[in-house]
Amino acid sequence: MSAEIINLRMVRKQKQRQEKDLAADDNRRKFGRTKAEREAARKRRDELEKQVDGHLLDTSRTPEDDGAA
Repeated sequence: MSAEIINLRMVRKQKQRQEKDLAADDNRRKFGRTKAEREAARKRRDELEKQVDGHLLDTSRTPEDDGAA
């Protein structure tokens, strides 16, 4: 009878990888957002920036530029 030879270093590393993958999966569920959610947030942020930029006063113009001097 011969026993199966096991490389303990490889087994240990494989176990560590599996634990790391499980932790990553848990973090994705807790903190992650789907691609659709990220795109919707980006689109909303861009729309808000355009709206804010449209309401900014143009302070670079002086009364002399309007001809009211």
